[in-house]
Amino acid sequence: MTQNEAYRKKAHHLIPAGAHTYSRTDEVFPANAPGIIEQTKGVYCWDADGNKYLDYGMACRSVTVGYGFQRISDAAIEYIKKGNTATKASTVEVDAAETLVNLIPWVDMVKFAKNGSTVTTAAVKLARAYTGKKYIVRCREHSFFSYDDWFIADTVMNCGIPDEIKGLTLQFAYNDLDSIKNVFEEYKGQIACLIMEPAETEEPRDGFLQKAGELCKEYGVVYILDEMITGFRWDIQGACKYYGAEPDLVTYGKGMANGFSVAALGGKREIMELGGLIPGKERVFLISTTHGAEMCGLGAFIETVRVYKELNVTDHMWNTGKKLCDGLKEIAGEFNLDHYVYVSGAACSPNLVVCGKDKKPSAEYRTVLLQEMLNGGILMPYISIAYEHTETEVEITLEAFRKAMKVYAEALNGDVSVYLNGNTIRPVFRKYN
Repeated sequence: MTQNEAYRKKAHHLIPAGAHTYSRTDEVFPANAPGIIEQTKGVYCWDADGNKYLDYGMACRSVTVGYGFQRISDAAIEYIKKGNTATKASTVEVDAAETLVNLIPWVDMVKFAKNGSTVTTAAVKLARAYTGKKYIVRCREHSFFSYDDWFIADTVMNCGIPDEIKGLTLQFAYNDLDSIKNVFEEYKGQIACLIMEPAETEEPRDGFLQKAGELCKEYGVVYILDEMITGFRWDIQGACKYYGAEPDLVTYGKGMANGFSVAALGGKREIMELGGLIPGKERVFLISTTHGAEMCGLGAFIETVRVYKELNVTDHMWNTGKKLCDGLKEIAGEFNLDHYVYVSGAACSPNLVVCGKDKKPSAEYRTVLLQEMLNGGILMPYISIAYEHTETEVEITLEAFRKAMKVYAEALNGDVSVYLNGNTIRPVFRKYN
């Protein structure tokens, strides 16, 4: 038994699903994906058997500069040496809060946490406290907001959640203002907040984000934009700055500390201060976490902001993403399959679409293509560009893609099952295993 196989077996024995994030589990990768990761550096990872892969997953999109980037790691280590935590608030908490507030014009106050689910749920709670209303309206196309009940109850994977909670979350369609207005009218005077990402695989059209904000203001609904992925990728001030939108509350995480565990809820003072100590105000138990302000992560965040500014990280991600997208499109065209395999969305976070014979997205054919990319040393569950993806990595990727497309083309002209070397990748959100 290889080290990969031994660790994989042990992981499933000790950890439900074999990983601490569902998007890291075996079922969402082709069978030839590395069983377990031993170490990471730059934009590469090595499995427990020493096999090296060029990584485009980048730790669930949380690493935007590069694994183990020296300056950021050193900043975190310096705060570990200072004790890493304290009995009262630390100076780095204040410095990190000041860094974020000074960086983002629509953030007057901030609360830090360790993961995105904590801060999105806190945003929802604040909206309910601020408005006194109970319903939440969320974008149906956006795949994940939180592991908490308010969101999971509204998915097919809602086992373990009481029925009375399931009806409190409503849906609207992205880039469809009428769908927002319709739900606002149907539940008029009962909606606390609307939450969506500024963009996911589709970008906003015709001022959609601004017009959604205007509707929220008109109906007295708190406007929440989840910048967990788009923040510190579209722009150092997030997709809100890039698209010209201004939310009431905004959440960040993922790349804000280059893989260190930091998430943030920020927003307007009049809403945020409900979680504070205003005399005579009813108390709102907002976020209270022992490790939410751990010094090493906040030190990493402050240094990450400096690195972004000095190295123009977001410009690099856009430029590299465009080069990669152009190359993928050209190669797909060489096979006359550019209507079957293509990229969509923003170049800094492109969405790779792989279709079957009917030109509709296909899990089976996607598995074949990603399986062949793995055979070429490319781990690409999706495309998450980082600063340390350079022209060299783009060239390596395109070379592997050309070889993978040859096999994909053969599968498209034959029986796809013959080309699958194991399981078909499966979505996280489904009713049964």
